[in-house]
This record gives sequence, C-alpha cells and structure tokens, in this order.
Amino acid sequence: MKLSEMRALLADRGIRLTRSLGQNFLHDANQLRRIVDAAELTASDKVLEVGPGLGPLTGLLLGRVGHLLAIEKDARLVAVLQERLFSKSDRDGPDAELVCADALQYVRQHPRDWSDWKLVANLPYSVASQILVELARGPRRPTRMVVTVQLEVARRLMARAGDRDYGLLTLLVQLNYQPHDWFRIPAGCFFPEPDVDSACVVLVRRTEPLLPEPRRDAFVRMVKRAFSQRRKMMLKLLKEQWPGERLEAAMSALGLSPRVRAEEVSLEQFVALTRALGESGQVQAARFNP
Repeated sequence: MKLSEMRALLADRGIRLTRSLGQNFLHDANQLRRIVDAAELTASDKVLEVGPGLGPLTGLLLGRVGHLLAIEKDARLVAVLQERLFSKSDRDGPDAELVCADALQYVRQHPRDWSDWKLVANLPYSVASQILVELARGPRRPTRMVVTVQLEVARRLMARAGDRDYGLLTLLVQLNYQPHDWFRIPAGCFFPEPDVDSACVVLVRRTEPLLPEPRRDAFVRMVKRAFSQRRKMMLKLLKEQWPGERLEAAMSALGLSPRVRAEEVSLEQFVALTRALGESGQVQAARFNP
C-alpha cells in the first residue's frame, strides 16, 4: 500500500488516527518485504499479527501462510480490513481470522498453544514490550517473533550485560528467545511519521530451555528485584527476598562480587543463580510494566 493510497483511504473513511493507540503505519514496500523475508514463512505457517492497521503487512502475509490471525483494536480499521482483505467472498477457505480486540488482553484472556505459530507484526508502540513479554513467558510460546518496535525497545531486546540498554525487558525475553537479527527502519517510512526511528527485531525461540518451567517464576522474581533500583548493589536488593548467607555463597561460587549491580550480571549468571537458590524467594512476580 503506497502512502498516497493510505492517505486517500483514511480521508475517504473520515478516519483520524489516534496517537494513544500507537497508530503509525508502515508504508514503505521495501521495509515490508524485509520483514516478511525475516519471518522465513512457509505455506503451512500459522501467523499472529498484532495491530494490522490498514493492512499493508497483512496483504503480504495472506499470500504466504497457511493461517493468519490478525488482532486489531480500532473498530474503524477492522471494518476497512474486513472489506479489503478478509471478505469471505474474496477468499477460499478459513485461513484468515480477524479479531477486534485489545491484543494484550486477548492474549492474556484467551490462552492458546502458540508453540507452532509465528508472531509477525508492526507492534503498536504503546503495548509492544508487554505483548512480547506476555508471549515470551508463556509455556507454549511462538517459534519466532519478527516485530517492528521503537529503536529504543529494539536495543533493549538485543542488549547484553554491560550495555546501556540491558535490563529487565532484555532478560524476560532472552530467557526463552535468542536475538537473531535486526535492521533499522527510518521514521519517514511510517505515516504519520513518529518522533523516533524504529527497528525490526528477529527473536528465535531457544531449542533448549535455559530453565525448566517450575524455576522460571523464581528467575522472574529475581531479575525484577535486581533491577528495581538499578544503582543499588544487587546483593542488598536480593537479600530482601532470599536468605543472605545462601545468596552470598551462591554469588561467590559464580564469581560475582558482593558489590555487583544487576546491569553487570549476564543472563547465564542470573540463570545459574536461580538454579543455586531454588525457590527461596517468596514474593510473587507481578505482570511486566515497562
């Protein structure tokens, strides 16, 4: 969909886009093709698209996958999508489903087995991090997530210990996904043009889990507590939930200084610390809020 077509369609329908919904639509054909190529799609793939908007990415996906579930919150855009791309009279077979819903609430309230699905989406900026964490933490998570997000979020997803952007989001996603690739998308490729550049990130589900499912809640509690006050020493923060002697012994065995801060501790070290401490922490993990 060209920018001129996008403008005309919105004008004809009298639709004014809403900033609070993160409605910045990617119209650059080259970037859209790069996203689809990065997803490595096959004719048998099942794909979840969040925030299809006017459908420039949706149209490309429909021609390449076996089943597409698109979730759009804006009812005005759902009507456009239904008419342009999801009309039963124009399609053969039940291979495309369009849902009008808040995607984050939908994923939380309608648990399903995503383990043989891929997420391919230009995610709404306002909920991108939360959707990624929700899907990444689920026991039946997608095989691959190819998502366009703000450049700042992309850097956090790709970060390593010691990087400026390394933090809670990094660890909650990378526990179950390996960052595979990314490319920058200039703001001028979107309409309306956002204030910042974006990036497409490719996340591939780990073939071998770093932790068994029963230990993952403990990992989440640990990293949330460790990053709750970034400038404080991690030992002091974790002592509020784990026995001090066990904590000190485990950190020493891993070669971690008592003065280390969370941003200096790698994913692998957090995993090893979780294994060493078991389920000692008693505070339940709250939902992720970026």
